[in-house]
Amino acid sequence: MIEQLVANGIIFGCIIALAAIGLSMAYRILNFANFAHGDFLTLGAYLAFFSAASLHIDFMAACALAIMVSAAFAIALDYAAWRPMRSKGASRTAIMILSIGVSLSLRNSLIIIFNPDVKRFPLPVREGMNFGGIIFTDLQIIVVLIAFAAMLMIHALLSRTNLGKSMRALADNPDLARISGIDVDKVIRYTWGVSVGLAALAGIMYGSITHINPNMGWSIILPMFAAAILGGIGNAYGAMAGGMIIGLTQEISTAFLPAEYKIAVSFVIMITVLLFRPKGLLGG
Repeated sequence: MIEQLVANGIIFGCIIALAAIGLSMAYRILNFANFAHGDFLTLGAYLAFFSAASLHIDFMAACALAIMVSAAFAIALDYAAWRPMRSKGASRTAIMILSIGVSLSLRNSLIIIFNPDVKRFPLPVREGMNFGGIIFTDLQIIVVLIAFAAMLMIHALLSRTNLGKSMRALADNPDLARISGIDVDKVIRYTWGVSVGLAALAGIMYGSITHINPNMGWSIILPMFAAAILGGIGNAYGAMAGGMIIGLTQEISTAFLPAEYKIAVSFVIMITVLLFRPKGLLGG
């Protein structure tokens, strides 16, 4: 029983970690809490569903297209909404409230276009495999492998590329980054693309092992924030660790408590850690 819950926790933790990395990057570089992040996750899942089910595109190609379109949509939204507010010196609170408005608009648009019914990706039903009493599908294994591969790619981006160095410089000191000749607007556009691209990937992964509905992203926005804060808000590596911890604790808690308490348990863990490490596990 516990072994199965641990396996489920790792799978769910990978999804939360990916989404939390994008959320944490946006907070560190754009300097506000993006409450629309969960709905960008939902958008990615629905775009993949539409491309595969309605346009009859190969599922892997549909997923890649959904990630790119989601990232492009976020960049366009930055041009239309967030950039004008930044240029006018809007406060962090005002920009955060705008993100809530974007979240509500996006979610209700998806309900209007696709209706609120639960949908599933056009994937064949897979028989579960039993390994030492733990039951999982090959699709769940693929989800975990993709998540870890994406995390390694983010590590390489941040540590080995000029773009990653520019992102870290902008996060540390925006004014100094501008004086140093860094194209701040370009870095912000790439940040939006990477952040929302990760959210879209997480949404596709989540939908592929469960189902998709317009509220799927909003339902896990609190675990995303919990993971980002637990690892150290603004720290991408901390978000990875935080996501795994949140995923594991939520699933294992169902062995002792009703499933309705899963989110509460994850927040108890987060608060306990923050009492001893106020900046999170890896600082932020």
